[in-house]
Amino acid sequence: MGSISDLDIMRKAKDVLGELGVPCEVTVASAHRTPDRVHEYATSARERGIEVLIAGAGWAAHLAGVLAALTELPIIAVPISSSPFQGLDALLASVQMPPGVPVAVMAVDGARNAGIFAAQILALKDDAIRDRLLAFRERQSEQVFAKAKELDLNS
Repeated sequence: MGSISDLDIMRKAKDVLGELGVPCEVTVASAHRTPDRVHEYATSARERGIEVLIAGAGWAAHLAGVLAALTELPIIAVPISSSPFQGLDALLASVQMPPGVPVAVMAVDGARNAGIFAAQILALKDDAIRDRLLAFRERQSEQVFAKAKELDLNS
């Protein structure tokens, strides 16, 4: 994440990855304030066994784009609503990448979906993650049915 102030939002990605049994690491590295740290993190990620990067940042939110420029790993951007524009600036900076430097972009403050999406990418080659992801989706469905049953006004 670009700033420690992004932790409350980005913790949702960490939590869902934990729920799915996917190990992850969390750090702070700012594309603007610590570019050397971002460079080192991105260029050494594959060597550390990282296969997908989730980048949460607010304001101009160039973190995901800088990471995408520095590594061939898939990058998932989470625009954070920390600026006076409530994340619109971060969303636009993340989604408007130039041709050849793709970044997958979640909704503003969509860290939970970023974690799920990262797990979906990893599940393509890891059957254990795939099985946990399928069970997770089944639990989600069961929760919706349970809530619908609680609200059934026709009985």
